[in-house]
Amino acid sequence: MTERECREALQHARRLVVKVGTSTLTHKTGKLNLERMERLVRELVDQVNAGRQVVLVTSGAVGAGMGRLGLKEKPKTLPEKQAAAAVGQGLLMHMYEKFFSDYGLLVAQVLLTRDDLADRRRYLNSRHTLATLLKMGVVPIVNENDTVAVDEIRVGDNDTLAALVAGLVDADLLILLTDTGGLYTADPLTDKGATLLSCVTEITPEIEALAGGAGSTWSTGGMATKIQAARLVTSFGIPMLITSGLEGGRIGAVLRGEEVGTIFIPREHRAHTRKRWLAYGPAPQGEILVDAGAARAICRNGKSLLPGGVVAVNGDFEQGAIVSIIDPNGKEIARGMSNYSAEAVRRIQGRKTKEIGEILGYKDYDEIIHRDNMIVLV
Repeated sequence: MTERECREALQHARRLVVKVGTSTLTHKTGKLNLERMERLVRELVDQVNAGRQVVLVTSGAVGAGMGRLGLKEKPKTLPEKQAAAAVGQGLLMHMYEKFFSDYGLLVAQVLLTRDDLADRRRYLNSRHTLATLLKMGVVPIVNENDTVAVDEIRVGDNDTLAALVAGLVDADLLILLTDTGGLYTADPLTDKGATLLSCVTEITPEIEALAGGAGSTWSTGGMATKIQAARLVTSFGIPMLITSGLEGGRIGAVLRGEEVGTIFIPREHRAHTRKRWLAYGPAPQGEILVDAGAARAICRNGKSLLPGGVVAVNGDFEQGAIVSIIDPNGKEIARGMSNYSAEAVRRIQGRKTKEIGEILGYKDYDEIIHRDNMIVLV
């Protein structure tokens, strides 16, 4: 799909996930920027009035709490952050509820952690709850449950959370509103020659470097997490667009097919719900390292992972565990459910499928990871 085709298709998007960052929602003092909040709400209500369904993923709870508590610096410890979030979450929702109700819409607060997405039953329950709210004309407002989350169950950033929510509700588009106009060729704050990339068709190492990845000499705030979100959501078959949250009218412009921000073109297919859960629900319990041929077969040809392509196994996992598939460059290219334990995979790695039964004494599956239980991340 070309950029023009993808942008024109956005005019027909019916279900949106919009993520707004702290820098857009708050002043430098940490207190809420009510003018921007009200403008954002007005734009979202306008889309609902046009017949679209909207999910809002919002940051700002910690910042709002800082403002209310009179803190001058961002809390450094997890308990302090959670305390600020506990104070700020109520304030944030109160303002959203007020603004949306002024335009006649109801909102619902939805707080998630990684645990809610890692457990298959809770994942599906969250999916059904959000779908029901949208059907009832309610605008779900989603945030990570910072008040109770610890490192082990945290999603970690709201860009990734927004990508997961987009997959959760089967969105037609994910929009990330940020304090920059999109992805640039250099840091626009320091390089006057920096130009906006209007379209990204593939997330290459060069694109990652532009966002502050390995080899970069600069980094705009949070852009690396936005690229990670793009990698995730486009693997679901959902387009993503980064544009400015500091300027009004951008959401409407995007949905008219205008050339604003940076659009990330998705894969042609839409990943099944099960595959979306595999991608970022459960934390991987191990790694299977593969050779170049297996990596190519998985990424380009949609093949399952067979024993012959495996070169090493990291970790100790049981049959049915979620594992990462790592290419020869050390990059995670896919994630899936292993048909064999780590010990069994080590014994059959590099061997032919027909040898599995002879080596293990049994053969439940030809594949170590079947294509139906795998999602490609690159």
